[in-house]
Amino acid sequence: MALALARRLLRLRPHHGMIPLPSPTPPRLLPSRTYIADMRRSAFHDRLLRSLRSEISFLADSAPQTQVPEPAPPAPFSVDDRPGEQWVCLRRAFLASEGGKAEREEEEVRVDATLVDGALPPTRSGADTGGPPRLHISVKVEVAKAARPGVALTFECSAWPDEMEVQRVFPIRRGGPAPVQQYVGRQFSELDEEMQSAVRDYLEQRGVNDDLAAFLHSYMENKEHAELIRWLKNVECYIKK
Repeated sequence: MALALARRLLRLRPHHGMIPLPSPTPPRLLPSRTYIADMRRSAFHDRLLRSLRSEISFLADSAPQTQVPEPAPPAPFSVDDRPGEQWVCLRRAFLASEGGKAEREEEEVRVDATLVDGALPPTRSGADTGGPPRLHISVKVEVAKAARPGVALTFECSAWPDEMEVQRVFPIRRGGPAPVQQYVGRQFSELDEEMQSAVRDYLEQRGVNDDLAAFLHSYMENKEHAELIRWLKNVECYIKK
C-alpha cells in the first residue's frame, strides 16, 4: 500500500522540462482614455479664454462716462500713475510764508492715494436710504521743507466723494531708521476744535481739500476700470501660452 501511494505522488510531480505558464499581464490602457482627457483639458482651456475675452469686451464697451479732470488751481499737482499699481502719487511745490516772516520757504507736498478701499452707507448715521454708498479712498499726505529734508509732517486722511477728512497728524523721520512703534498722537477728532480748524486751514493752503477728494474719486474710477482690463488681459496672455 505504501508503494502504491509513492507511485501516485510521483505521477503528480511536474516534469523538469515542463515550461511554466506565463503570468497574466495587466490590461493596457486604451488610447481613447488619454484622448478623452486631452479633449476635456482643451474644452476647459477654450471655455476660460472665451470667458476672459467676453469680460474684456464688456468692460471695454462700458467705460466710465466721467472724464479725469485736471487738478484745479491753486493746487497744481503733477500726477505719477504707474500702471499695475494700486496707488497714485501727486506732487507739488509750495512756497510757505509762516510766522509773519517776509521770506518764503519752499515745501514739497506729496499725496499718495489708493484705489477705492471701502464704503459706508450713504448717511453717516448708518441708516440706509437706498442711495449709493459713500466710497472711501485712503490718502497719506507728506509735507517736507527743503531746508529740513530729514523730517516731514504726515497727515493720514480719508477721501470721500465730497470731503477730505483728516484722521491723524504726526511727524516722521525721512532717510533713516523709523521707530518700530512710533507714537502718532491722538485721533484727529479728539483734538481741540481750534487745532482741528488750524490743521484744515494748513492743508487747504497746500491744496489738500474737498476739491482734491472729488478729483481723486473721479481719477480712481477710471484707474480701477483700466487696471481691471489690464489684469484680465494679462491672465488671458498667460492662458494662451
